[in-house]
Amino acid sequence: MEILNSETAYHCLKNVKIGEGTRIFQFVNAYNCELGNDCKVGAFVEIQKGVPIGNRCKISSHSFLCEGVVIEDDVFIGHSVTFINDRFPRASVAEGKLQTEEDWTLEYTTVKKGASIGSGSTILCGITIGENAIVGAGSVVTKDVAPNTIVIGNPAKKMRDI
Repeated sequence: MEILNSETAYHCLKNVKIGEGTRIFQFVNAYNCELGNDCKVGAFVEIQKGVPIGNRCKISSHSFLCEGVVIEDDVFIGHSVTFINDRFPRASVAEGKLQTEEDWTLEYTTVKKGASIGSGSTILCGITIGENAIVGAGSVVTKDVAPNTIVIGNPAKKMRDI
């Protein structure tokens, strides 16, 4: 593992399993997760608890991978990609107290082997992005993406097969 610019940058890496050859750039916040071998994680990325990232993945700067996201091998995630893990997010419960983990349902999202997600995309929860699929930049993915398919837009719709 190589942490780049570590003399001048703050990293928050707590209980992170990091594979051989993985490079992490400055200002990454990752905790209780796992990064495979030969990955590259750009600056200002957050990877939350329980997120497994496969081998040879590129996670570009300013991306957010929340709990419940599963990233398989050879996945590309562009700049400023955001994943969502709660279908009905709220700050508080009816009694006026802040929600805790017991007050909402975690929904999982899987990005299959070889898929690519373009910069600025938002990926809603409870979906699967299929093997080798491509999500165009700026897309909002609201449903499953079939393998070997290109989707674009808001909401993302099939452009063509690869």
